[in-house]
Amino acid sequence: MAENLNYDASGSKCHSNNSANCTKYGRLYNWETAKKACPRGWHLPSDAEWTTLENAVGGRDVAGKKLRSKSGWNTGSGYVPGTDEFGFSALPGGDGYSDGNFYNVGNSGYWWSATEDYSSYAWNRHMGYDYSDVDRSNYNKSGLFSVRCLQD
Repeated sequence: MAENLNYDASGSKCHSNNSANCTKYGRLYNWETAKKACPRGWHLPSDAEWTTLENAVGGRDVAGKKLRSKSGWNTGSGYVPGTDEFGFSALPGGDGYSDGNFYNVGNSGYWWSATEDYSSYAWNRHMGYDYSDVDRSNYNKSGLFSVRCLQD
């Protein structure tokens, strides 16, 4: 998919509980919801599938710049413009927590993978407005991140 998922499912939220953020950036999902949110014929990509994408666009060190949309990102100090060379159009939907706190909209995008890491963590990808790479990390499954779906 060339946009962040915006399917209203239990366990998903609009950043800052503002529907305009869902319209612009898509919804944020906890990991359990993210695994089930993609439409029939699509799935939440695995950690290995994210790595395949990164490698296909030139490697993790440049993938963030090449996959980010050309607009929609904050342009503060250190801004590195996205080139969207592959039509992925990554947008900075930010992140959130089950306690209702939200962060980073406009500055960063976080996307779940379907791959678990320990019982309470799963792998994700992160892109920021001020660097060219894609960061890979694990995070607590209760966190709220964006979702991209991959066709089966």
